[in-house]
Amino acid sequence: MKVKKTRAVFITGTGTGVGKSMVCGLLGRFLLEKEYRVTTQKWVQTGTDELDSDIDLHLKLMGKERKDVKEFLPHIMPYSFKFAASPHLAAQLEAVRIKTSKIKQSFKVLASNFEFVIVEGAGGALVPFNRRKLLIDIAASLNLEVVIVAQNELGAINHTLLTIEAVKKRGLKICGIIFNNVSSRGNKSILKDNIKIIKEISKEKILGELPFMKNEQRLYEAFIPIGNKFLMAR
Repeated sequence: MKVKKTRAVFITGTGTGVGKSMVCGLLGRFLLEKEYRVTTQKWVQTGTDELDSDIDLHLKLMGKERKDVKEFLPHIMPYSFKFAASPHLAAQLEAVRIKTSKIKQSFKVLASNFEFVIVEGAGGALVPFNRRKLLIDIAASLNLEVVIVAQNELGAINHTLLTIEAVKKRGLKICGIIFNNVSSRGNKSILKDNIKIIKEISKEKILGELPFMKNEQRLYEAFIPIGNKFLMAR
């Protein structure tokens, strides 16, 4: 089924392991429950020898499996490499050249079949896919709006403000920032102030804060207000 208009968002982060994949899956479920036809996408997946792909986590959180997206899977994950490293190195080790044209074509296929395309970046905002270009440059060429996932910890102020600057330098609109608590530890005063000072300095919209919890249903329930703010911010 072709769709007339597609909305898309690029999910980037302040680093590796900050919760981008989880946010993509939670946002995907939220949009599905809002009755949107939605898909996620990961342009370059690395580390497939060591763990399931990030797409598998997206699907799990969305209540789906690979068989449910079999038709579109080559476009959902156009590049996949075994070594867990930056895309440029993982591709180099397998003697593969990552082509911007292939990524854009895969995005266009999804955009013509879904109402929402949620694209997960790799690592932080300035991750290269070859020796000269960054993944965020592809997002800029597609004029994608951006959501930043920030790991809420000591050091988050610097990491988040640098990410904001990098995104804005490329002329991309920031829909908002999601703060993710990846553990139950951490000084509460610091965690609370991180959000406050980043908002005051950057003037960017804070979509919300995700608590640390292992129960996926409860985590999704905590995400719902963030999802609502995301829709209102666009």
